[in-house]
Amino acid sequence: MTSIKTTSTKGAFSGPISAVAILLASNRITPYILRTPLIYSRALSKETGAEIWLKLENIQNTGSFKIRGAANRILQLSEEEKRRGIITVSSGNHGRAVAQVAQKAGIEATICLSKLVPENKVEAIRSYGAIVHIAGNSQDEAQEEAERLILEKKLVWISAFDDPVIITGQGTIGLEILQDMPDCDMIVTPLSGGGLLAGIALATKSLSSHTRVVGVSMEIEPGMVRSLEAGKPVNVDEHPSLADALGGSIGLDNRYSFPYVRDYMDQAVLVSEESLAPALRYTFENEGLVIEGGSATTVAALLAGKLGDIKGKKIAVVLTGRNIATDKVIKAITE
Repeated sequence: MTSIKTTSTKGAFSGPISAVAILLASNRITPYILRTPLIYSRALSKETGAEIWLKLENIQNTGSFKIRGAANRILQLSEEEKRRGIITVSSGNHGRAVAQVAQKAGIEATICLSKLVPENKVEAIRSYGAIVHIAGNSQDEAQEEAERLILEKKLVWISAFDDPVIITGQGTIGLEILQDMPDCDMIVTPLSGGGLLAGIALATKSLSSHTRVVGVSMEIEPGMVRSLEAGKPVNVDEHPSLADALGGSIGLDNRYSFPYVRDYMDQAVLVSEESLAPALRYTFENEGLVIEGGSATTVAALLAGKLGDIKGKKIAVVLTGRNIATDKVIKAITE
């Protein structure tokens, strides 16, 4: 299957995940983040016949969008929670964001990673003074290690995606896109655990009923897409990929990102592993931008015509991060 269409069925957002919460998050995290630009892509616009704009989260602090949710969550910890210390599981970028914000706030952070996390991301996390635990060959196995440490040390859990506070932090991206381009027809973003897409969809559907939200995942075991197909969260196997940030399951006890993606995403499309390096190279050659494999999925979807008839449409494409090892960049742009 290469595409899932979903239908937005709910009305106004309320509760801990709401448009109001996103506005409050935007004000709260301003000292910690860069308000990233939305730039016109002449090359992709010519290639697709649409008007393509790039939301440059790849130039964000820590090199990815993840600092938005991490800052929103950590800045709302109680003094007692700060004293206990925090812990998370990450494929790299979320851990780096948590480590940086925690360092600034004077909080001890423990980051659990699987052996699939690239070494450049591991070292970046350590550079912020975080305690790193590497356990197992999957996100699920790293999660087991985190759960052990939570029980042993009473650490405070910081989810990478299934948390209303994380989701509202990521939703500030959607808010910024629509502030800069109110007549946007479509927002295209990578889809993994769903925190990013849930937040963007929340902001988008609250502010612009006509703007479609499309998620892009890998063909090889996409956790959220397989869960949408099954109608409930399911586990998937993890495989090495240039888009290493998108791997892993969404958690069988997922409470927030799964239902919000299910109800508010308009469509999900899948791209192949083979399409990633050319998309990364295309972005480097035409835009002068370094992006990681997860970010390249959106460009790959555009180049492969996966988004349907988009001619004449105004489309915002989220480039989520740049944290890719140098050897992988060189290989992608030279082969």
